[in-house]
Amino acid sequence: MRLSRAFLPTLKETPAEAQIASHRLMLRAGLVRQTSAGIYAWLPAGLRVLRRVEQIVREEQDRAGAQEILMPTIQSAELWRQSGRYDDYGKEMLRITDRHEREMLFGPTNEEMVTDIFKSYAKSYRDLPRNLYHIQWKFRDEVRPRFGVMRGREFLMKDAYSFDATAVGARHSYRQMFLAYLRTFQRMGLTAVPMRADTGPIGGDLSHEFIILAETGESGVFYDATYETTDWAGTSVSTDDVAGLEAFFNGVTSSYAATDEMHDEAAWAAVPAERRREGRGIEVGHIFYFGTKYSAAMGLSLPGPEGTTITPEMGSYGIGVSRLVGALIEANHDEAGIKWPDSVAPWAAAVLNLRQGDAATDAMCEDIYARLGDAAVYDDRGSRAGEKFADADLMGFPWQAIIGPRGAAAGRVELKRRATGERAEVSLEDAIARIRGG
Repeated sequence: MRLSRAFLPTLKETPAEAQIASHRLMLRAGLVRQTSAGIYAWLPAGLRVLRRVEQIVREEQDRAGAQEILMPTIQSAELWRQSGRYDDYGKEMLRITDRHEREMLFGPTNEEMVTDIFKSYAKSYRDLPRNLYHIQWKFRDEVRPRFGVMRGREFLMKDAYSFDATAVGARHSYRQMFLAYLRTFQRMGLTAVPMRADTGPIGGDLSHEFIILAETGESGVFYDATYETTDWAGTSVSTDDVAGLEAFFNGVTSSYAATDEMHDEAAWAAVPAERRREGRGIEVGHIFYFGTKYSAAMGLSLPGPEGTTITPEMGSYGIGVSRLVGALIEANHDEAGIKWPDSVAPWAAAVLNLRQGDAATDAMCEDIYARLGDAAVYDDRGSRAGEKFADADLMGFPWQAIIGPRGAAAGRVELKRRATGERAEVSLEDAIARIRGG
């Protein structure tokens, strides 16, 4: 991507409506544009980040054995009446009447629809367990949408739904998602702490929300420092190992972690002082086990073993994909702009040409840009060097490959690491290797 041709509309001034860092920086870096209250268009750079976050979520869902489907955004009100939630959900639900006077709604979640789909095809308990997920746009008519994509009305969400023959099996499915979530967030460079949560309108008796630390977080959080040092992605436990996964889950949840709403001062006092951590956090995922709440209401029953009939046990598992983009910025920024982790950055590097029109500089920039391919953007604009530096910092590329006449003559690239500010003069080959290696 050549910046002279790119649609990356950066802003020098902070928009008046932006109250928190992620909202301010997403607008200034040209990632999104607000089209109405709580609704955003995703521009090229923002969309690339959104897709990278989405792909990490997808890979970890697949790794845990979930299967991807795609359900529609518009749902029948009749499905929600079967579960009893249509009248209970409140004004956040956007209700629609089509030309045939059928009552419809823009889905805020999909428990009813996925249960109805599974009910149509499952024939017996042998069709269990199953876990179905999709990544789809949702709509909740927030009374006061704010903080950009952190609390918008339209948002991209991954929601998964498990079906099991027994409560024991359902809890295993829950633990599979629990591990998948820890791996997902760690791959994005985030420390996400699982905290016991109220089940709310979803229902059920087991729930965890996954909280990342950020000064602008909605909730106060208290947790054991052991959560900061564990390598979830590298843990050897298999999601198919029932006993091993249960032991893993019990071990993780034995360490203290709670939001201010669930905080227990007595339990907190038992945590060694040197391991106590306090702060504010942002919810980026929520998982629930709710038994037969929806399967029973929706009439999902299956022939069981030895002439019995079973009502499948269910769970649901959500990750706010678009919300994660804002949360990532909240956790990774400074006064100059965004600091994207390598795994989610829209491009790995910006190639900054400090003397547009100088033959040697142009040639070296073209060479590194061609060899990096889609991993890099090339700032080939005729702008001042200061403006190029400022835009590269604002947009948060993990690496900046800075090339001017002196460096080009010596065959050297000044390589800047955005996360640390560290700079080094290296050969062209070394610069390419470092950028490709993340």
